Amino acid sequence: MKAASKAAVGDVAQALAAQFGERCTTNETVRRQHAHSVTWGDVQPPDVVVFPQTQAEIVAIVRLCAAHHVPIVPFGTGTSLEGHVNAPFGGVSVDMSAMNRIIAVHPQDLDCVVEPGVTRKFLNENLRDTGLFFPIDPGADASIGGMVSTRASGTNAVRYGTMKDNVLSLTVVTAKGDVIRTASRAKKSSAGYDLTRLFVGAEGTLGIITDVTLRLFGIPEAVSGGICPFPSVQAACEATIQTIQSGIPIARIELLDALQVKGANLYSKLALPEVPMLLVEFHGSAQSVQEQATLFGEIAAEHGGGPFQWATKPEERSKLWQARHDAYWAACALRPGAKAVASDICVPISRLADCVVETQADIAKTGLVAPIVGHVGDGNFHVSIMVDMDNPKEIKTVKDFLERLVRRGLAMDGTCTGEHGIGQHKMPYLLEEHGPHVIDLMRQIKRGFDPDNIMNPGKIFEM
Repeated sequence: MKAASKAAVGDVAQALAAQFGERCTTNETVRRQHAHSVTWGDVQPPDVVVFPQTQAEIVAIVRLCAAHHVPIVPFGTGTSLEGHVNAPFGGVSVDMSAMNRIIAVHPQDLDCVVEPGVTRKFLNENLRDTGLFFPIDPGADASIGGMVSTRASGTNAVRYGTMKDNVLSLTVVTAKGDVIRTASRAKKSSAGYDLTRLFVGAEGTLGIITDVTLRLFGIPEAVSGGICPFPSVQAACEATIQTIQSGIPIARIELLDALQVKGANLYSKLALPEVPMLLVEFHGSAQSVQEQATLFGEIAAEHGGGPFQWATKPEERSKLWQARHDAYWAACALRPGAKAVASDICVPISRLADCVVETQADIAKTGLVAPIVGHVGDGNFHVSIMVDMDNPKEIKTVKDFLERLVRRGLAMDGTCTGEHGIGQHKMPYLLEEHGPHVIDLMRQIKRGFDPDNIMNPGKIFEM
C-alpha cells in the first residue's frame, strides 16, 4: 500500500475538524504519542488523531476515510509491544479512550457488554459489588478493545483462558462503514462461521470494535498463594509441568528467573530471595484451596523447591502480583538508561523446561541483560532484553538473539508469539510459522473484509 495523497489526507483532516472540533488534532506531539509503544522500533505517526464518543461517529470516520482511501489505525491505550499502533502509511488514528462506558451487566448470565475504551481495572472495580470479575489480566491496564485485538492473555490464563475464550460477541464497524454483530449472548452456537474469533486477534486489520460482550466469573470464595523458590529454572519448569499434568486447577503459576527477581526487588521494593521462583495462586472453596496448595507443595519438594511461603493477607498478595505485572519496568531498573525490548514465545508445556534452559544459555553466551518471566502454566514466557540504543553492535546482537529465540520456539512446535501479537515486528516469523499458503488464505480474508486495505495496513502480513 502507498501512503494516501496529501490532498486526500487534507480533505479528510478538514472534514474531521469540522465535525469533531477539539476532538480532532494534527498536533505533532499528540500524533507521535499515538504511534509510540513501550518497546523499540521507529515511531511512525498518523496524519490526524480523532477521539470519537459514539458508534455513529466511528461509522462517519470510516466512511470518510474509505471514500478517500485514507488508512485508519485504531488506538486503545498504546501499551502494545510489536508496533501495532504505528501508522507506516499515515492516515487517521482513531483513539477509543472516550468510548469507555459499561453498557450492561447481566449477573444471572455471567456476562457484560462494554465499550472498547473500558480498561480491565476499571471494569473489575465496577463489577466488584456484583460478586463477579473479569479474569484476563495482561501486565498493563489495557483497554478491552485492545485486549480483544491482540488476543491478550495474562497470569490467570492457565485457569480462565485467554481473550478468545472469554469474548462472546462483538459489534464491529467494517471497512465500508457497515455495523455488524458477530454473535448473540448465548454461551454457545452452531450458527455459521465464528466471526467473533476471527476478529479476536485481528489487530484492527478487519474493522473497528465498538462494543464487546465478555464472559464473567464469580469471585472465588477463597484465594491463597505465595512464592516458592527453586534451585534452578529447570526445576521450576519441571514442577510447573507436573502440576499441570496432575490436573491441579491452579489459577496462576508464574516463573521469575533470578535476574527478574532482582529487578522486582529493586523496582517494587521487595525483599525476595534472588533465586528462580514460582508465584502461585489458588482459587476455590477454603477446603479445595488448601488441598491444591498441599499437592503443589509436595510436587515442588520433589523438584528441590521450597519452602513455600504463604502471602496470607490480601494486600501481601496484591503487592506480589503487582510486582509481577510490573516485570517490564523492573527489567528496566536492572540497566538504567537502556531500552527494554520485550518478546514472547509459547511452546507445548512438555518442551517448556528445554526451551527456557536453552534460552538462558543463549543469554549467558551473548552477555545480554535479559531477565525471563513467564505464564509457564500454558508454556508461554517472556524475555526483556536491555539494549544500549547508541551501540549498533549491541543492537545487532539483540536482533540475532530474538531471531534465535523465535526459531527455537518454532522448532519445538511452538508459536512466535503467545500473547504480544504480530504487529510489524514479527511479520517475518508468521510466514515461517504458517507457510505461504496459510498467509495467502489470510490475505483473501483481509481482502474480503477490507478490499482497499485501509484498516491498520502494514500489520500482521504484507498484502
